[in-house]
Amino acid sequence: MDLAALRQEYMRAGLHERDLAPDPFTQFGSWFDEALQSGIALPNAMTLATANKKGRPTARAVLLKGFDALGFVFYTHYRSRKGREIEENPQAMLLFCWKELERQVGIEGRVARVSEAESDEYFAVRPLGSRLSAIVSPQSEPVAGREVLETALEEASKRWRDAPPRPAHWGGYRLVPERFEFWQGRKDRLHDRLCYRSAGGAWKIERLAP
Repeated sequence: MDLAALRQEYMRAGLHERDLAPDPFTQFGSWFDEALQSGIALPNAMTLATANKKGRPTARAVLLKGFDALGFVFYTHYRSRKGREIEENPQAMLLFCWKELERQVGIEGRVARVSEAESDEYFAVRPLGSRLSAIVSPQSEPVAGREVLETALEEASKRWRDAPPRPAHWGGYRLVPERFEFWQGRKDRLHDRLCYRSAGGAWKIERLAP
């Protein structure tokens, strides 16, 4: 396969400064609504990039579970690799890639845990199996085999039945944005890249070369 020959022209739309909302959260909400309405699978899927205190990066796909003017929320195991890295270095980036719309959104900022009440509220509405898995999985740690996890899940199910409590090692994080970049694919790779940067309590908009 000739990977160099794999290419696609981006022809759907453009992105002009005059069309942007002054507030990046409003702009994200508009694009997110379009992604929802488009019918694409998992429009809330995003890549979360973190780094440890030495700057060694890792990335993985997670699901956005809420956003508002305070930031973007996701949930995970606090002692997972990403959890440990966030504790060491609370700077991270989210990347949404909606290829069907020829769009990407990158969001950079600081990350902190949400309140225990927020974590409790979300945990309570998760599917039962997901709640039990959160209890038994030592996320990112080596295990002897899948049967170890399945046995632990079965034991947890017998113990907690349909009311497992949220474990202390599991909960939410909120990324508070300092920078947004909205990317729209364009013909001849002359893509539109419009960036919002936090500056003195306001948002400054600038165009970046593709």
